[in-house]
Amino acid sequence: MNKTYEMSTQPAENPQVSTGMKALLLVLGIILIATTLRAPITSVGPLVETIRLDTGMSHTLAGLLTTFPLLAFAVVSPIAPKLARRWGMEKTLFSGVAAVTLGIVLRFVPSVAALFAGTILLGLGIAVSNVLLPSLIKRDFPLRVGVMTGIYSVSMNIFAAIASGVSLPVSNHLASGWRGSLLIWGILSLIALIVWMPQLRYAHRTGEVRISSKSSIWRSKLAWQVTIVMGLQSFVFYSVVSWLPEILTDRGMSGSTAGWMLSLMQFFSVPVTFFVPILAGRFKNQRGLVVGTFLCFVLGFVLLLSGWNAIVPVAVVLVGIGTGAAFGLVTMFFMLRTRRTEQAAELSGMAQSVGYLLAAVGPLLIGLVHDLSGSWTTATSVLLIVAIVYMLAGWGAGNNTYIEE
Repeated sequence: MNKTYEMSTQPAENPQVSTGMKALLLVLGIILIATTLRAPITSVGPLVETIRLDTGMSHTLAGLLTTFPLLAFAVVSPIAPKLARRWGMEKTLFSGVAAVTLGIVLRFVPSVAALFAGTILLGLGIAVSNVLLPSLIKRDFPLRVGVMTGIYSVSMNIFAAIASGVSLPVSNHLASGWRGSLLIWGILSLIALIVWMPQLRYAHRTGEVRISSKSSIWRSKLAWQVTIVMGLQSFVFYSVVSWLPEILTDRGMSGSTAGWMLSLMQFFSVPVTFFVPILAGRFKNQRGLVVGTFLCFVLGFVLLLSGWNAIVPVAVVLVGIGTGAAFGLVTMFFMLRTRRTEQAAELSGMAQSVGYLLAAVGPLLIGLVHDLSGSWTTATSVLLIVAIVYMLAGWGAGNNTYIEE
């Protein structure tokens, strides 16, 4: 493992701390930051109706509680590499986690304005970590990219699934209700801040992320293929998370069972997000993994379209495997399709900017198609079309080549 501070022109500030301890703190810091990247958002979904009734806001306004973070991702993602160039990777990540913590605290304030301000602020902070963590892994773990990406992805997704499952029960047992339930996730981000602090001392003094002001990455065909893959897998994931329960209840399934089907999908995605990056790092090209992901999507959606409730668990497991594999794969593309740390940061910023715009559009489009057609069959068919386009873009993104300088 090559740690950046070993290449610094400055001596380590604390020679008593071993390289092994520094590496352990770095890995632990990455894991803890990853736990803050989805839980503050997925914890909101099960509480939306409770929040709406308590605050008196409309359905449309309540829906913005999950849309605003995605829009924040889209806005900040291209800027994050530039912030890292100015402040350094470690300090920028620290600032991002601090913004998440402050945003979570703001949501606890008994004010609708504070609720939305906190939601936007935590979205901005999460966006910074979303972009920079993959490039940090590429820089500091060049020989363990697949394993570290898997660890980062699993940490993020398992806490996302836990948050969506426990937020409502927890709110029922707290005097502060839903506000207290949302505040709990600030404990994770606060711990992440504390554990990350040593990285501010070990931070690389020279050779930090340097982003050319005349970057050509937005003109690269390969970069756009990776970006489309990122966008479409986000489109599928957030569309399914938004509408799967209603699709199933519309077919006669109870609300609680439909909720468990969504949890089943997310939990099955967790192990896949660990193993797929490792496999991707070992293959010369990743086209086979792209095809496998595509087949999971297609089979899952076809089974959902069949209308047979008995096979819904199989369908959601397949979709869960597909979403987990797609996320792990596209995260690896940020590193496998680039030669330098700063280029990986640029690609990550570009892909996540466009990707999360598509993610924000996805649930709205699927809902609109349903309203216009009056059928969830038509709406689900749109996801099949998206999966096909994902496959075409992924075929190019999975080729063993690099974005040209």
